Amino acid sequence: PIKSINVVIILWICLNEYIITAQSFQVNPIMVYIIIMSYVFIERKQDFWSAMLIALGTFIKLYGIVGLAFFFFSKNKMKFILSLLFWSVLCFTIPMLISSPQYILERYAEWYHALIIKNDVNAVLGSYQDFSVMGVVRRVTNDNSIPNYPFLIGGLLIFGLPYLRFKSYANSKFRLLTLASVLIFTVIFSSGSESPTYIIAFVGVAIWYVEQPLPKRGWVNGLLIFAIILTSLSHTDLFPNFLVDNYVRKYSLKAIPCIVIWIVIIYQLMTLKFEKTIHEDNNDNNPSIQRS
Repeated sequence: PIKSINVVIILWICLNEYIITAQSFQVNPIMVYIIIMSYVFIERKQDFWSAMLIALGTFIKLYGIVGLAFFFFSKNKMKFILSLLFWSVLCFTIPMLISSPQYILERYAEWYHALIIKNDVNAVLGSYQDFSVMGVVRRVTNDNSIPNYPFLIGGLLIFGLPYLRFKSYANSKFRLLTLASVLIFTVIFSSGSESPTYIIAFVGVAIWYVEQPLPKRGWVNGLLIFAIILTSLSHTDLFPNFLVDNYVRKYSLKAIPCIVIWIVIIYQLMTLKFEKTIHEDNNDNNPSIQRS
């Protein structure tokens, strides 16, 4: 449903974040693909393959589980559930073909404990992780004992509010804004978020931007510029080290623009009038989102 010109704009907006994550040799671009394609397959009514990507993404990196957010847009929910069970069992057991079940179960247990330890390490003030909502609060207050769960519970409740607008599910722009929300939410509520992780959130920012009605309002352009400068460029050589070390990393400032834009997305999902659409409108200046 995203037009070719908008895809090009998204790629340009995310280029620097892609370079950052590519230099770190991380799987974050793959996670972007998995999350987006799990959404696309739901759009195409190919629930079987959407479930495959969600299961695969979860076993690669837990971020993949957020694809479950698109379950509500499925036209065949039972098929989706059965497919997810099938692929989850397959992904869980297939390593046992080259090793013993006991060994694989022990590795999963070790993985779980490693994640718990890593979560505690991430919360250390001044670390290169925790560029998140929780990290901002912990670092601004200089208190790394602040737990994650109050923020996660609050974030999930806020994230889930737009799903109460059942009639809006039929609108493609509502679903795309939900995709943008999912991509950003995944990062800003993860204590493991670091600079290379923000390719995931920044794709969400770019999708949100191109889905805003034309002509773009000044505050929309302003938020994008704010995100490009503080989120995308703050970990490049354009920012002096003393700014990065003493401000950007120290207070997790990289997360701020994405947090603000995510709040805007939730507000738009809750307040904009989404018309029911059967097909995409070919006129960018007459979108199925009405400003309210």
